Amino acid sequence: MKKLLLTAVCMLSLGAYADEGMWTLYNLPQAVYEKMKSEGYELPYEQLYQADDAIMKSVVNFSGYCSGVVVSPDGLVFTNHHCGFEAIRSHSTVEHDYMLNGFCAKSYEEELPNKNMFVSFMVEQKDVTDKVITNAFKKMTHAQRETYLDSLENAWSKDVKKQDSTLRLELKPFYEGNRYFATTYRDFTDLRLVFTIPKSMGKFGGETDNWMWPRQTCDFSVFRIYADPKTNGPAEYSKDNVPYHPEHWARVSDEGYKEGTFSMTIGYPGSTSRYLSSYGITERYAENAIRAQVRGVKQEVMKRHMDASEAVRIKYDSKYAHSSNYWKNSIGMNKCIDSIGLIKQKQQFELQLKAWMDSTGHYSGQLDFDKMAKLYEKRLELRKLRMYWMETFRGNDELTTRAMAVSRAVSNGERYFTVKDNRETFDVDTDKDILVALLKNYRAKVTDEAYLPDFYKTIEGKYKGNYEKFVNHLYKKSKVMKSGKVLHTQKPNMYREVGVAYGRSVSKIISKINKELKKLNDDINRQEQLLCAAKLRMEEDLPHYSDANFTMRLSYGQVKEYKLGGWKSGYYTAASSMYQKMVLGDKIEDYRVEPEMKTLLSDASDAKKANPYRDTKTGEMQLCFLTTNDITGGNSGSPMFDGKNRLIGLAFDGNWDSLSSDIFFDSQLARCIGVDIRYVLFMMDRWGHADRLLREVRGEK
Repeated sequence: MKKLLLTAVCMLSLGAYADEGMWTLYNLPQAVYEKMKSEGYELPYEQLYQADDAIMKSVVNFSGYCSGVVVSPDGLVFTNHHCGFEAIRSHSTVEHDYMLNGFCAKSYEEELPNKNMFVSFMVEQKDVTDKVITNAFKKMTHAQRETYLDSLENAWSKDVKKQDSTLRLELKPFYEGNRYFATTYRDFTDLRLVFTIPKSMGKFGGETDNWMWPRQTCDFSVFRIYADPKTNGPAEYSKDNVPYHPEHWARVSDEGYKEGTFSMTIGYPGSTSRYLSSYGITERYAENAIRAQVRGVKQEVMKRHMDASEAVRIKYDSKYAHSSNYWKNSIGMNKCIDSIGLIKQKQQFELQLKAWMDSTGHYSGQLDFDKMAKLYEKRLELRKLRMYWMETFRGNDELTTRAMAVSRAVSNGERYFTVKDNRETFDVDTDKDILVALLKNYRAKVTDEAYLPDFYKTIEGKYKGNYEKFVNHLYKKSKVMKSGKVLHTQKPNMYREVGVAYGRSVSKIISKINKELKKLNDDINRQEQLLCAAKLRMEEDLPHYSDANFTMRLSYGQVKEYKLGGWKSGYYTAASSMYQKMVLGDKIEDYRVEPEMKTLLSDASDAKKANPYRDTKTGEMQLCFLTTNDITGGNSGSPMFDGKNRLIGLAFDGNWDSLSSDIFFDSQLARCIGVDIRYVLFMMDRWGHADRLLREVRGEK
């Protein structure tokens, strides 16, 4: 009975491992490498991580939220257009709108520096579990473990810096905290904008096409790493810095691909929850619904103001794109959870796991599904409240952001607080309307008065329910809205300052929620950790990858279409399909482009005019393509390599029909959408006339 059960479970799992996975490279299982070879990978194992010219050396963490790839001996980096969105926006003005009109530096001197941006190269990764999970560690509380892990990371970082001052070390949990890896990085902070196409192309399709297929978006931007001229190492921005000369860079392929071609992505996926219990997925479903609802309210206000003013549009383009991306993701994920019956599937697996535990005795008295169910039941309402708070008060309007920051400074005993002068990043009227809409929505959705900030009594009493008057008063009277003002935060009456009082009132609610969640979180996290450990033990003969945690991962697969009902997706889109959408631009704003773009894509539909960028097999200019690679947030900008480590595209999206892939990978439907590297080069050539950059990428002098 035990053997039959284990065999059945393994058979269920084997199908998932065909193309699925976000694998760490330094310890890539041999079985996975053999599967890669069977699907078309042609190079030795060492070419992935160990060799001097290993392909991982060309891949970068892009500013802590995306991925990128170095494509030249002079430090040129390709990433997605939406990854460079904020940099492009920050350089844009009404007079020089690079977001709208694009940008191409014709020389090194014209390349634009960026604040608070960087790229990180992974230098080394190793398993340090035995040094972390000691008997003493097992007896620690969650808080004690966090303190201990921080101290370990700091100590090991100091050791690394003694060897090389340009390095830093991160210590992170893997497999739900059952293992720990230490990763060493080298950061370059002088990163300059080199090339971007107009938003009409870099974000073609907008929200209409986001997460959808077919796609034609030319989602790329180009940056350059600058280094110390004496050491070729990291350096703060200086006009004297020079282009960085990397150890290795990716070579661009002009051969393209066909259905079945091997495809490998290497990048920095942000977060997945593939080991999550059925109870956790139920909770995630509820949170998704709240995120979608609140963001819908906010985005309606933003869109109205952006449509009315070019200056406002420039300031809010990036904010709107960021918000709407996961608004739509939340809607799509819940749709997929329902359509594939994911919660029921997880429940069935948990029954199998429990039967295995009963038959083997493993984890008896530790992993308790009844206990887990009760803990999640207690936590659900609190998590809903927390999501309403997060989506209402965190990072949506400038006043709340400043008010909470000053309130923290007062509470922490800081003597002074200088209000940041960032007036160029927001519009007061837009900001006010967003706050009014969100405050009204929070009051309508949160009915338990114990979780309403105190100021709601003021709105309902003094202001007779007039939210506009309350918000106008805050903006007019609060010192936190005086950009550049230095506040003496320890003055006796500082808590009574209207903005600080507002921020303190907001902060009290999240502190209350978090305090009530703390014990439940610790207990639930322990049960989820045991669930992962039990799965790994039950399936110990199979290779397993850890959930994504923004460390470098490899995913392998093939160029491949998918089928849904009687519909076939096709594995690529051609220039002609984009031109057909462009024609609809008068009716659909997201398909609106400049006349010259219509001409370019019309030319690209012509085989002769598309040379040398058209595909020799299909005879068409190919724009975007589908692969079975595993992708999630953070993978944006990940290089897509063929079986010879040659760059064939940049990953930029997943598909609507598998948006539950963060918690369950459906090998039949899950696809990674990439922009064809030949499309990238076509636009650099025909629109940007970027001859110097093209020569650099091609290795020509």
